[in-house]
Amino acid sequence: MTETTSVITPSTQPAATRETAAGRAVDRDLLTAIAVLLLLAVAPSVLAALGHDFWVEVLLRAMILGIAAVSLNFIIGLGGLVSLGHAAFLGIGAYSVGILADFDIDNGVIQLLVTVGVSGLFACLTGLVALRTRGVHFIMITLAFAQMVYFTMIGLRQFGGDDGLTINYPSSFGTVVDLGDRSILYYVVLAVLALVMLGFARIRQSDFGLLLKAAKGNERRVRAVGFDPYRYRLAAYIAAGVICGLAGFLDANFTSFVTPESMSWTSSAELIFMVIVGGVSTVAGPVVGALVFLLIEEFLGGLTVYWHFWFGLFLIAVVLFAKGGLVGLICSGRRA
Repeated sequence: MTETTSVITPSTQPAATRETAAGRAVDRDLLTAIAVLLLLAVAPSVLAALGHDFWVEVLLRAMILGIAAVSLNFIIGLGGLVSLGHAAFLGIGAYSVGILADFDIDNGVIQLLVTVGVSGLFACLTGLVALRTRGVHFIMITLAFAQMVYFTMIGLRQFGGDDGLTINYPSSFGTVVDLGDRSILYYVVLAVLALVMLGFARIRQSDFGLLLKAAKGNERRVRAVGFDPYRYRLAAYIAAGVICGLAGFLDANFTSFVTPESMSWTSSAELIFMVIVGGVSTVAGPVVGALVFLLIEEFLGGLTVYWHFWFGLFLIAVVLFAKGGLVGLICSGRRA
């Protein structure tokens, strides 16, 4: 009787193992994202019962920054494009609310349309130029465009200049949504965050997302099979700008104040920190990074004005020991 054995070639076994590990990582990433959203949903009730209402404000701010960080992950995680001017879209969204409110236009639909239109137009015009470069040149061009907007708003004294612009009333959506109510604003922001995270998860696994990742790895090969990476990158860049502008719209309704500092290069660097700390190309990573960033700021900020130094050390530790970020570390862990 002949004994038969199954033979797995050395070339196929590692590939199958890598594919299975990648699938587990994606599943864990989505489960982590769902867990984060559920925790954020129940947090206000729990914190109110404990008498810690202040932390609800911190979570609300973290979710808004999380939306902006997820939008940045569209171009960093999928396209490998590091932008040092992404916060300009935050400012554009916020000033779209503030300037219109200054002219007594508080209609939320109009403000939202202006936010989307101006953010998309700015992203399209700057992307047409910036995306023709790579690496450090792309970083510097996005920084230059953002600084142009930054100094323009500083020079517009009629809109507050570097002192900022106070928004006297929130965006009005009639009796449907009252963004002046903190509880309603919290869950509106949570809903937007959930949609943005779900959108990123779907795009990451779509042909569009796979093509962006392929171009990041080998652009010449993608061109050889008949696709133009430039057009796909431009579409991703515009989408990222519009989503970040939406975060600025929500931030203006949260703070009732807008300042040019919100679009400075340091604000863009903070968004990059959030993406890296949480995990590049992960769904939950940018949100986790935003939460960690603000929690560190609140705890260490109360102890020392040099809290950025300690955050820098934390970032170095994450890069050295958790190269996939905090969420990446969880997702790549082996099952017991």
